[in-house]
Amino acid sequence: MPYIAFGKKSFMLKSAYRFDHFMGILNTIVRIFIFWVIYKALYGSRTEVEGITMTMVTTNFILSIGLEAVFYVHDFYLPDKIGNGSIATELLLPVSIKGRMIAENLGNAFFKLLYHFVPALIVSVIIMGIEPPASVSMLILFIVSALLGYGVLWTISFVVQMSAFWLINVWSIVTIKNVFVNVLSGSMIPLWFMPDWMSGIVEFSPFSSIYFTPVQIYLGQLSSGQIAYKCLIQLIWIVIIYMIGNLLWAKGKKKLVVQGG
Repeated sequence: MPYIAFGKKSFMLKSAYRFDHFMGILNTIVRIFIFWVIYKALYGSRTEVEGITMTMVTTNFILSIGLEAVFYVHDFYLPDKIGNGSIATELLLPVSIKGRMIAENLGNAFFKLLYHFVPALIVSVIIMGIEPPASVSMLILFIVSALLGYGVLWTISFVVQMSAFWLINVWSIVTIKNVFVNVLSGSMIPLWFMPDWMSGIVEFSPFSSIYFTPVQIYLGQLSSGQIAYKCLIQLIWIVIIYMIGNLLWAKGKKKLVVQGG
């Protein structure tokens, strides 16, 4: 299949830049360490706050920031092609541009999983420690939920990229999207510490499905019924957001104006 070839090409391209590979590992470790130091200071001599231990918070950062490194999405893939005019050629190819976007993103994600997440995870566990998974079954369900979380993040990026059909520069929209993801997904601020009224709203947003749901499953905080419900929410968001993206895609192609090429 051509999409497998696109994924392999993307993986190999990342492999060519070894310095970037080492900097990616360092960036992930430094970010985890900074958040760990901040919350270590906030906790002080206390072992837990409202039932949330420092080890749980550390686990949240290690997993969330680690997954963030793996969950690669190229927010400017389509905008760049519209901007330089190559979108016209892409639309004539006998392959789906959306399929190619997914394949290349997955190729990059697989590379980052092996060469960013795993080394950063090992170093972080040695330095800071991490809660073990609640059980083997929870570890498997964590992986399933993480894959669904990636699907949610990718569809959000897909919708954001569609704005390039109407805007010349999508940098501001991508930035706003990244702020929402960082704040409301639990990677920057664990959702345990948000006010009840806000956490109730965030729980039903697509953002908490990206990182926080997999972390909750990993820690064994959810019952089997709650896990099924949370995963269903992830699937529903993937379908809804992808449908919105497809609608924008159909409308955008009709008013496409090539800027260059």
